[in-house]
Amino acid sequence: MFRSKVYIAGPMSGLVDCNRSAFNLAADVQKELGKIVINPAILPAGLSEAEYMQICIPMLMCADEIYVLDGWELSDGAMAEKALAKKLDLKIVYQEGVDHDIALLGLTASA
Repeated sequence: MFRSKVYIAGPMSGLVDCNRSAFNLAADVQKELGKIVINPAILPAGLSEAEYMQICIPMLMCADEIYVLDGWELSDGAMAEKALAKKLDLKIVYQEGVDHDIALLGLTASA
């Protein structure tokens, strides 16, 4: 059985705890949907933005699709990841406000 691999992309820099709660909630939802999740929010704190991108680009290149969190347009890194995903012809899925998958699965940010 083929399980899609999804990379989570979105804004991190300058946000509380690097927006890890949003990334982790999206990862939980994607796991519940049966996907293999590649979540950059699991990387350790303390690296430079360039170092994060050096790690994240190969992670993205292993994926079949990219799940783009709200606010991605405000993040240079997420914009670069989305552009690369488009070039690699990956499926692009946008969070777009209320995530209906989250509501359907009954998950919350505190889960």
